[in-house]
Amino acid sequence: MTLFRNLKLTSSTSVTASVLLFLAAISAGIIANSSAAPAYQEFLGHELHLQIGSFNLFSHNGEHLRLLEFINDGLMTIFFLMVGLEIKRELLVGELSSFRKASLPFIAACGGMILPVLIYTLICPPGAVGGQGLAIPMATDIAFSLGVLSLLGSRVPLCLKVFLTAFAVVDDIGGILVIALFYSSHVAYGYLLVAAVLYVLLYLLGRKGINMVFFSVLAIVIWYLFLQSGVHSTISGVILAFVVPAKPRLDVGKYIERIRTTIAGFPVMETDSIVLTNEQIATLKEVESASDRVISPLQSMEDNLHGVVNFLILPLFAFVNAGVMFSGGEGELIGSVGMAAGVGLIVGKFVGIYSFTWMAIKSKLVPMPTGMTWSNLSGIALLGGIGFTVSLFIANLSFGAEFPALLNQAKIGVLSASVLSGLLGYVVLWITTKKVEG
Repeated sequence: MTLFRNLKLTSSTSVTASVLLFLAAISAGIIANSSAAPAYQEFLGHELHLQIGSFNLFSHNGEHLRLLEFINDGLMTIFFLMVGLEIKRELLVGELSSFRKASLPFIAACGGMILPVLIYTLICPPGAVGGQGLAIPMATDIAFSLGVLSLLGSRVPLCLKVFLTAFAVVDDIGGILVIALFYSSHVAYGYLLVAAVLYVLLYLLGRKGINMVFFSVLAIVIWYLFLQSGVHSTISGVILAFVVPAKPRLDVGKYIERIRTTIAGFPVMETDSIVLTNEQIATLKEVESASDRVISPLQSMEDNLHGVVNFLILPLFAFVNAGVMFSGGEGELIGSVGMAAGVGLIVGKFVGIYSFTWMAIKSKLVPMPTGMTWSNLSGIALLGGIGFTVSLFIANLSFGAEFPALLNQAKIGVLSASVLSGLLGYVVLWITTKKVEG
């Protein structure tokens, strides 16, 4: 099972990445409420320039991007590229590749998006103060939730790991659609038309093999076009993922046959030597080249991005966005926005995921996965309330620099709910699962 192998390989990485993300968020909160707060705010507002003559790549409508905007609109595009690659893989060969596999996670994810939005709307109705942030509690943070799940080790049945990952991916799709449809304005279609031509060019060239330097240059150009178009620039990363080829250039069967032939004819020296002959080096390079071609560009790119995203981009994002102010700011500390975001994540996610899953199974639309029980499902539903990355991202899009007090409330709500959901989910799963020996 593809997803099972990925989960086993990345469990320790998920824990480490989650801890780093948590530490970055805590550091931001401490600094934002210390004497270093002015320096922190100056750091976030520092303008970036990458200029050739009068042209600045890091600019939008003539305004230079600040560091905060560069991370949120630029570096986070790489995060969304990786999310897009994960979505594409799951749709092709993973847990969303068939109706039977995708049904239960899809239903659960729908509940986990609808209920939080309804709760947010009840507390902050559209048109009221903070009403524009109703999408904030929609998303589940895959990295954080899997990190918490990984702490439980072998206690957690595989079906729960698969279920959590699958409905979190569907959540991501929902979040991406919301960003594309509701956080874009004054669309300049000329820029998008040029970007579409470049996407087609990348797709056609990708079928013959991707040159990463050329791919990266065109990806930056496409990002800049989206930045100027009015459609949020991170969407360019998601679309980019879908033009990356998913089929290996070399069939696995042919690869194995070639390797066997190469090994059988490998030139062996009569005496041991730490220095290889030119002939041996050429043979090994042939093996290396074949190995590169048997891994699809999609899987190779996804693997290469994981380290950069999990250990650099997301911690940076957390550091610049999680700096909530507990004193000295304007407006209420919690307020209706903080309540709406927090309750939406803790209560809305839990009730939505659990109730929709319960209805789907009880109505016999889908069977309950082997190893899942109503009690351990409650733990997974609680972990769904860990919003963090995408929730903070949508909060920034909703309020930004225009409504700093509301943004601060949203951050407090998201961070508090994410921590509480993680703790509750961990405790419930610890109680409802048994340790597997061996």
